[in-house]
Amino acid sequence: MAKILIKNIKSLLQVGEDFPAYVAGSAMKTVPAIDDAFLALEDGVIVAYGPMSEWGGITDWRDLEIIDAEGCFVFPAFCDAHTHTVFAASREEEFVDRINGLSYEEIALKGGGILNSAGKLAGMSEDQLFEEALVRIQRMKTYGTGALEIKSGYGLSVDAELKMLRVIKRLKTEAGIVIKATFLGAHAFPKAYKEDHEAYIKLIVDEMLPKIAEENLADYIDVFCERNYFSVEEMTRILQAGKAHGLTPKVHVNQFSILGGVKAAVECGALSVDHLEECDEADIAALKDSGCMPTLLPGCSHFLSIPFGNARGMMDAGLPVALASDFNPGSTPCDNLGMIFSLGCVKMKMTPEEALNALTINAAYAMGLSNTHGTISLGKTTPVILTKKIPSLAYIPYAFGDVHVDRLIGGN
Repeated sequence: MAKILIKNIKSLLQVGEDFPAYVAGSAMKTVPAIDDAFLALEDGVIVAYGPMSEWGGITDWRDLEIIDAEGCFVFPAFCDAHTHTVFAASREEEFVDRINGLSYEEIALKGGGILNSAGKLAGMSEDQLFEEALVRIQRMKTYGTGALEIKSGYGLSVDAELKMLRVIKRLKTEAGIVIKATFLGAHAFPKAYKEDHEAYIKLIVDEMLPKIAEENLADYIDVFCERNYFSVEEMTRILQAGKAHGLTPKVHVNQFSILGGVKAAVECGALSVDHLEECDEADIAALKDSGCMPTLLPGCSHFLSIPFGNARGMMDAGLPVALASDFNPGSTPCDNLGMIFSLGCVKMKMTPEEALNALTINAAYAMGLSNTHGTISLGKTTPVILTKKIPSLAYIPYAFGDVHVDRLIGGN
């Protein structure tokens, strides 16, 4: 049995029992903490914690690793609830196009964007995709990511979408952290179906989904509901088909425009609605008390120079908010959730406590991991972040150019 004792922790954060499934509104301003604390784990399970004054010593020193965390913070690992970690190649040429004045949508209309990634992925082997994604995940862990959602969506054909999802299934067993798989065949319309949406939707519903269900390749289903992509009606049809195969909806919506997709996604039982760079009062009303997690992606807003999601307005309206990286080769080539933490504070006016809640307990909820991740509670299996010596939680988003994670500890 592998046992770890972390002692003399400057502050143990997001700790306690009987947490709600997520925190919302003004409750996001608070993070429960124990100063001068200890934390004990056995085989990746949290078995004890408390102030050092209550630590009764060790009765069994066999196979015990002791970590002295003097001057350091410990809190649950970040959960990255929205990523596109499996892809074939970077797209820095489009980055230069944007510098020269083209918008993301203009680049997509001339064959770039998602179709560019799909073209590059089609000829790549499953083994190569797996190996390159595994390297990315190991790097993400050094930034404090302890659970990860990964989408398909760069396949856009039966064979390529299945290839991506099989890669994600392999990563689940070999990456060393919990991974959730999302089927995003409805990411864009392939060139061959640009004028025949019905035929591609039938391909998703009649061919892709039955094979995905047969091989148990996905946990969630996603649709990019946006102008020039999938309409609200098309999204609803695809989500309902996915639900019939046991997949829970998680949806891209309101990145560039408001089409009514948030309300429709909530009505479909979506666990989260992601992006929300554009959001109006009707969307806020639809999300109120819905159990659907608004998940904001500030890395995308920063990189594309589009509006940042209105986290402050959502929280002031009593909503919960999660943050995620949106890591992908086109619109957000950033997998460092420490940077996302900082962007949430600097660009969205979230307090450090609100941003930590958004990256832990609320992000865990957005991944269906509330029972295992997001808080330091007895019996949970979340990895924990041990920071370097830092003066305060606020120092993490403040000193945004540094990596403040010393190591990721525990987990199954």
